[in-house]
Amino acid sequence: MPQGPRLLSADQFLLTELVAKLAVMAVTATMVARYRRFRHILIFERRAWPDRLVFAGAIGIPLAVGVLARLLLGYQAADLSLEGAFLAGLIAGPYAGALVGLLVSVPAMTIGGEFIALPFVVGCGFAGGGLREVCPKEAIWLFTPLVFVDLRRHVWHSVRRLEANWQIVLMVSLVALELLRQALGARFGIDRLFYLQGGTWWTTLLVVLTTVLAVATPIRIWNSARIEHRLQEQEKLLLTARVEALKSQINPHFLFNTLTSISSLIRTNPDTARTVLTKLSGLLRRLIRQHEHFVSLRDELDAIDEYLDIEVVRFGPKLTVKKDIAPDTLDIIVPSMLLQPLVENSIKHGFSRKIGPGCLTIRSWREGGRAIVEVEDDGLGMLMERLNEPMSSGIGLANVRERLRVVYGSAYQLTMTSEPGKGTCARIEVPELTDAKALSA
Repeated sequence: MPQGPRLLSADQFLLTELVAKLAVMAVTATMVARYRRFRHILIFERRAWPDRLVFAGAIGIPLAVGVLARLLLGYQAADLSLEGAFLAGLIAGPYAGALVGLLVSVPAMTIGGEFIALPFVVGCGFAGGGLREVCPKEAIWLFTPLVFVDLRRHVWHSVRRLEANWQIVLMVSLVALELLRQALGARFGIDRLFYLQGGTWWTTLLVVLTTVLAVATPIRIWNSARIEHRLQEQEKLLLTARVEALKSQINPHFLFNTLTSISSLIRTNPDTARTVLTKLSGLLRRLIRQHEHFVSLRDELDAIDEYLDIEVVRFGPKLTVKKDIAPDTLDIIVPSMLLQPLVENSIKHGFSRKIGPGCLTIRSWREGGRAIVEVEDDGLGMLMERLNEPMSSGIGLANVRERLRVVYGSAYQLTMTSEPGKGTCARIEVPELTDAKALSA
């Protein structure tokens, strides 16, 4: 009977196994890269032992399951022992590589009786770790599945500069390990060391090529996840720095206005000046102790009370403060020092030139999944065409709008309504959140 069709069928089966092997490795690498802890481990080249163990477990356990699938179910493509151990050593060091090698070789040795698997696979982990010690770390992350496409360029670059090209070094190392596995498997038998049998020179070449790609592919996936995670961390740091800078603009603004008031009171009413100075000292101590970017509305209102104590001393009985705060809004998280500029704006523009008493009202409620806070005064008010001036100039209200935009994006509203002779109302609408992590995430 002709042998051609049977050989072709065997070659097709091998090719299917090789494609499935790459798919298994890519899926495994993608799954573990979804976990934030794993991506965080990838960022740092120097890793503590707990991080190495987490990394080894994240790689070794799924690959050990793959070995079990090969032994019990016959899925040969699920066995990625060599590639997984070498990869772990290359990324996390020789001991992590050896640990992954131990995890994946124990099932092969205990269930399948493949006694050569343990020393060989653990050795592959140490080989990857050894290359990590001598190879520039960024060169590892540049190892790409397209290394074969640019092989001529890599060789020419190495010859022209008379220096090692680490892309070629990594590729040759994997080729050597796969050929060694082929030789050991042929010498001692597939029941002592599992390997995918090529049969012909070109099928053996495909097996070797697949081994290289099975290491280069997860490196590519993890490098993309690593870069993305690093960008996210940088964005968080930038957001924190920006919020801190905007917050720091408010405090000097308020301090300058209060010190100006104290200066004018020293000659006319020294006792009042002393009281205001004492209140200011307490408020500054609170601000210095407060490092949080986000606080509950309850804490924000406490800070406003200290500020208003100063203003009530300045204005005397002609300033009245009312509050209409819904109890279910007190635990809602807002940016710290958010209301003080609004209250200060009401007092500055509404009451400073008003003759007679004035009332400042602060109210809050929840509506449609949003928290709404209003600061309203019955001061002088202003014309509609002048209403946007405080929002775009100065430090106070412009700062509030910018902070809200930085924190909430387009999910906030800051509106002002006013009528000459009747007063002004500033209204803030933000998503109702009760966990500061949701804002800083």
